[in-house]
Amino acid sequence: MSNSAKAEAVLALHRFGMGPRPGSIAAIGSDPRGALIAELDRSLGLSAAASLPASAKAYRTVADANARRAARAKQAQQQAKKQQMASAAAGDQAEARREGQAQGYAQEKDAAEMAAKQAADAIPDPGRPIYLQEAKLRTEAALAADIGFAERLVWFWSNHFCVSANKIQSMSGAYEREAIRAHTLGRFVDLLLAAEGHPAMLFYLDNLASMGANSTAGINRNSGLNENIAREIMELHTLGVRTGYTQDDVISFANVMTGWTLVPPGDNPEHGGEFTFNPRLHEPGGQTVLGKRYEQEDVEQGRAVLRDLAAHPATATHVATKLARHFVADEPPPALVEQMAKTFRDTGGDLKQVAIAMVSSDEAWRVPPAKLKRPSEWGVGMVRATGITQVDPVLYTGGQQLLGEPLWRPSAPKGYPDDEASWIDGVGRRLDVANNFAERVSGLADPQAIIEDVFASEIAAEVKQAVGRAESRQQALALLFMSADFQRR
Repeated sequence: MSNSAKAEAVLALHRFGMGPRPGSIAAIGSDPRGALIAELDRSLGLSAAASLPASAKAYRTVADANARRAARAKQAQQQAKKQQMASAAAGDQAEARREGQAQGYAQEKDAAEMAAKQAADAIPDPGRPIYLQEAKLRTEAALAADIGFAERLVWFWSNHFCVSANKIQSMSGAYEREAIRAHTLGRFVDLLLAAEGHPAMLFYLDNLASMGANSTAGINRNSGLNENIAREIMELHTLGVRTGYTQDDVISFANVMTGWTLVPPGDNPEHGGEFTFNPRLHEPGGQTVLGKRYEQEDVEQGRAVLRDLAAHPATATHVATKLARHFVADEPPPALVEQMAKTFRDTGGDLKQVAIAMVSSDEAWRVPPAKLKRPSEWGVGMVRATGITQVDPVLYTGGQQLLGEPLWRPSAPKGYPDDEASWIDGVGRRLDVANNFAERVSGLADPQAIIEDVFASEIAAEVKQAVGRAESRQQALALLFMSADFQRR
């Protein structure tokens, strides 16, 4: 393979994939663009996913544990209160009353805290193990991929349609598998419908109890509308900011989305956590959104609006810009964005064709590799370079949290940022992670082998020199992991 072909292969792995791993450059061969496109024809399924619970099952598992924990804590608190009353009855009544007046509230509080702790110890939260299993499966899929282009697309869309494990931990991984991964290479409208109708998204954006003022529930409960989901769908997921919609559009769309909720956990252990449309929450009558009237009276009203938002020209531009910014540059070439947006419009939002248009464009390859990788991409790239394909999810998710990008835990519905300014201040923390990882793998990973075999010597001369002069293998590995060749795409 010529030097120019090697350089383009390495660029393909960094810019569009998960970073070089042993054998990946040879697998790409002399046609990096063709290899990237070919990877999109392979299955995006996860071989071990059958061992993980569906989102509704995970939700019920946590809800059941919470209910049993609350019941156990209540029983313990009642027993402690009985013992306290028995002790008081056995002693001097007057003194007991005086002590009770002085200490009663404190004792009740202590008893409640002790009961809650005992219940938590006896019935641990199952949401955390489910989250870690999902994290392990997702990370190891990225480590095992030849290039990782398809996995990067999954990560991109998961961040675009983000939810937060801080709010719905049990469903966060299953949501990505069910709503995002299953539609990453399909049509945008199907991805949009799957994401917005998923119980995790409805929970995250507070739509479960949103009700129209004139709905049956709204009248009876004197409760109201929540605009979160309508605003985020328009501003973040489809049209983008400043694209012509008004506050009236947001309110109308929020009314359209009333009734989109989930089945609450109840007496039937086989149900709870699934999507459902509750007509008692839904604002009756037609609604006007972006100048179009929607007269449907059920869930189809919301689906009709979502289909029109998916087909809106502003959505094509918004999606193309975000994709190009993520993969290519903070300020992507306008010609590339327009080419991708045109493909989106011409194909009815075929996301596979949009991805192919991106990697087929010369504009996507001309930009120098100056874009700073997000912490998650840098971390998985570092592990891939060593040939490791399995991770401890506790250590791995802990590392992501240290770097400011905890898995499935963005601080806001806009997801994690994709520009250098948002991450450059955290590069110093990457050094701590690189040192710790280098220490753990120094007996297994040879920095010279990574340079020569994994990167085909496509590493800057000054980096090779620094690695060669390092005082230890651990130091050499850390220097390599912190180099621009690892940090940039």
